[in-house]
Amino acid sequence: MVLPKRVARFNRVATNQVLRHIAGWAPGFAMVVHKGRKSGREFRTPVNVFRTPDGFVVALTYGPDADWVKNVLAAGSCTLVVRGKEIRVHGAEVVHDESRQAMPVPIRQILGLLHVHDFLRLKRN
Repeated sequence: MVLPKRVARFNRVATNQVLRHIAGWAPGFAMVVHKGRKSGREFRTPVNVFRTPDGFVVALTYGPDADWVKNVLAAGSCTLVVRGKEIRVHGAEVVHDESRQAMPVPIRQILGLLHVHDFLRLKRN
């Protein structure tokens, strides 16, 4: 059960407007800076992000069909604003992982309750 589209719409209109002010510097959050695949316009999407040995991983709570995910995959790269620093990442790939191994233990449990099994892996340049 990935989060429903109506939750995504609410978050885009309400929650993301608040998060965009803190996501670039708050622990556990990042701002994904990406370009629209059709418009070429720059977008900024707040996400929960977790470090991995070679980069970062993002739980795809709305699934791999979210527009921002499609934009990052089409470009193959994006910029993350993490704790106030811009980090260019590449090698974007969606990974299906039923065990959620890349996530911290408490997050694994929460994502398990939400039936989230898809993640976006990003490598540091």
